[in-house]
Amino acid sequence: MKEKEDIHLEKSEKKILVVDDIKINRLALRELFTQQYDVLEAANGREALALIGEYRERIAAILLDLIMPEMDGFGVLRSMNASGDINFVPVILITGETGDDETLRGYSLGVSDVVTKPFNAEIVYRRVSNVIDLYAHKNDIEAKLTESREKLAEQDLRLKRANRFLIDALATTVEFRNFESGEHVKRMSNITKILLTMMNDEYGFPKELVETIADASMLHDIGKIAMPDSVLLKPGALTKEEFEVMKTHPLQGCSILESLDYVPDKEYYDYCYDICRHHHERWNGKGYPDGIAGDEISIWAQAASLADVYDALTSNRVYKKAYTHDEAVTMILHGDCGVFNPHLMERFQETAPSLPGWIADMTRKRV
Repeated sequence: MKEKEDIHLEKSEKKILVVDDIKINRLALRELFTQQYDVLEAANGREALALIGEYRERIAAILLDLIMPEMDGFGVLRSMNASGDINFVPVILITGETGDDETLRGYSLGVSDVVTKPFNAEIVYRRVSNVIDLYAHKNDIEAKLTESREKLAEQDLRLKRANRFLIDALATTVEFRNFESGEHVKRMSNITKILLTMMNDEYGFPKELVETIADASMLHDIGKIAMPDSVLLKPGALTKEEFEVMKTHPLQGCSILESLDYVPDKEYYDYCYDICRHHHERWNGKGYPDGIAGDEISIWAQAASLADVYDALTSNRVYKKAYTHDEAVTMILHGDCGVFNPHLMERFQETAPSLPGWIADMTRKRV
């Protein structure tokens, strides 16, 4: 009794759909497969599509006649292509036509095999069974690949979150040493993201790359860890000698990055390094430490530089009070903070009215 129940369960879970307008043809095909499969029957294409919709995930194969009233076999195939079902359910075309045109048309619409009437029952059974096994194997592999991709995506997300946490922690350490809240690097990262997104028409940055660059910008001032307190924490203006010391922090930051024994993400490291070294360069060559000019400065370093200046102006520092948003924008546009890329300045000016709201919103959402 137990064996019969198991056989019935296995049979009920697997179905073959026979689609033919001639009843005797359906009965002949039913007889071939009824021992192993639950056989569904349809007399035309519309009935077939209704059964496919109802039993989609339980149909092992479809035996499809070509010439039928209401909707022919090609109509069924077109519908299955539109829905994507053709990728998951093998279709064996049953046809009385012997010409290559019909056969090739069937293959172009995704059929797995073509059987010509009159057919040999044993050959049909073998060919259908082989196609079913092939599709089952294919679907199993695709399911495993999908599962693997999902697991890798989940691991990648966890790794990115862990990296974000470490970046935040390290960048915030630099900020706290400067008696600041740690929010500067987060705001700067968000402003960098906004500016790069605004420049997307010209540079075509993928979204993931913008995220990577924005994260990399958070380590722009890591070199300040090496600055003496007498310079870093001085409440007033720096002397010429002290400013020369402060100007070394980009190179100090690069030295810290160069000292890393292991770099898991070379692309991310390169953006960190470039922004760290060049976020104080200016379009006219009057920045530091290398005095490079124009497009010698990467667009991401330029965006990070402008983001750094804007947030520094609108934040309280040990040596100054915060400027208002409008004051900061005016100072930047007038060149009070150095010369920036003209195209970048155009995007900044377009963005400026919405910038405070966007920054606040992005800072709240930042994970």
